[in-house]
Amino acid sequence: MQHVSPVREPLVTGGKTYHDVTQDVCRQVEAAPNIRWMAALSVALLLLGVFFYSVYRTLWYGIGEWGLNKTIGWAWDITNFVWWVGIGHAGTLISAVLLLFRQKWRTSINRAAEAMTIFAVICAAMFPVLHMGRPWLAFYVFPLQNTLGSLWANFNSPLLWDVFAISTYFSVSLVFWYTGLVPDFATIRDRAKGPIAKVAYSLLSMGWKGSAKHWSRYETVSLILAGVSTPLVLSVHTIVSMDFATSVVPGWHTTIFPPYFVAGAIFSGFAMVLTLMLITRVVFKLEDYITIEHIALMNKIMMVTGSIVGVAYITEFFIAWYSQVEFESYAFINRATGPYWWAYAMMMTCNVITPQLVWFRRVRYSIPLTFILSIIVNIGMWFERFVIIVTSLHRDYLPSSWAMFSPTIIDVGIYVGTIGLFFTLFLLFAKFFPVINMAEVKAVLKYTVDNGPTYTGHDPHHVTHPATTHGVPASAPVNYDKHD
Repeated sequence: MQHVSPVREPLVTGGKTYHDVTQDVCRQVEAAPNIRWMAALSVALLLLGVFFYSVYRTLWYGIGEWGLNKTIGWAWDITNFVWWVGIGHAGTLISAVLLLFRQKWRTSINRAAEAMTIFAVICAAMFPVLHMGRPWLAFYVFPLQNTLGSLWANFNSPLLWDVFAISTYFSVSLVFWYTGLVPDFATIRDRAKGPIAKVAYSLLSMGWKGSAKHWSRYETVSLILAGVSTPLVLSVHTIVSMDFATSVVPGWHTTIFPPYFVAGAIFSGFAMVLTLMLITRVVFKLEDYITIEHIALMNKIMMVTGSIVGVAYITEFFIAWYSQVEFESYAFINRATGPYWWAYAMMMTCNVITPQLVWFRRVRYSIPLTFILSIIVNIGMWFERFVIIVTSLHRDYLPSSWAMFSPTIIDVGIYVGTIGLFFTLFLLFAKFFPVINMAEVKAVLKYTVDNGPTYTGHDPHHVTHPATTHGVPASAPVNYDKHD
């Protein structure tokens, strides 16, 4: 019997074969929609209807429908924008950074995390567009000659940096996501029985045959995209933070924002990945692929990034005191003790105190506690953005202009509506696309032989593509037999 190291748990449990992986992942794509999926989609579509109505009111009557006032020009809208961009961070981190570091545990969760990134960025993009008030005149932000005389927009605005950073991030993430889907689309194409499904997946698979040349190009493109995506993980939320850090508003004008925002983005992104993965593994019966070890590892990353965020909160107070700038000191004291103290308390409780529970193994390996914790973290990260934006604005240099912010029903409707948009897109993805990357999971598959799991390296009943020096996906099977 081959000796197996007891150090690391298998990435796939249940003694799965290549055939089992194909069957388990393709099951929800090929089966008719079940009542639970249809009920969830109905709720998401209802929220999406709220979104369309709120957008109609905003565009028809103007952003006076929102709760903004002369003092607080940024509030609920930019809070939600930064929150959604942050949620989109974990997908690229899991796909690109962990791929370059050859972390094999990413294989079961990278597909859904990448999809989450795409959908979260779409939701985030809604808010700056709507905040323009007249989005059909968005071309004014570009330095184009026009018929309005000497009007040239401020092309140096940090808000325009967001446009380029986020559009680049979205484009690269979309290509990365789709590239990984191509081999799995080919598997579904070869198994498809209906003419519509066969044509649709044939188009999506782009003629994939699973040859050695195809696998070689797949791996090359994956590594190139991972190399391009990795700096984007750091740059996108860094540029979002510059919207604040380049201003002179007390509470925003600080150099700690870039790393602080990036850590917070990864923190909230992993929390959302956990929320979605815990639901997905139960609904689609994928417990053998999204294992308790995957959950524990994501919990650890969430705990580390949450601790970084906690240090950033403390550092902000220290610098406010150390700088001896009375306006800066007042901004942070007002956050903790002013009218919005309850939002600050929610932020500290959810983002700093609660994640420390992950130090305990019982919490780290508990599915119900992890699910609750992931939701608490995303609530806390929303409050963090709200606290940073609103409490820094509502009391500025002139006491005569101090004001409070209260969201309107339209504010709430657009935010709730983007949640409906996100889950509508994610539910459609989970039904019609393979939610787990079959090819990469097969590359790390372990079989149960005799009394212990061993990695055989091949399956005599299936063909494998030539092993390569790259980590993606060496020895993955070319398993496109329609009878598989």
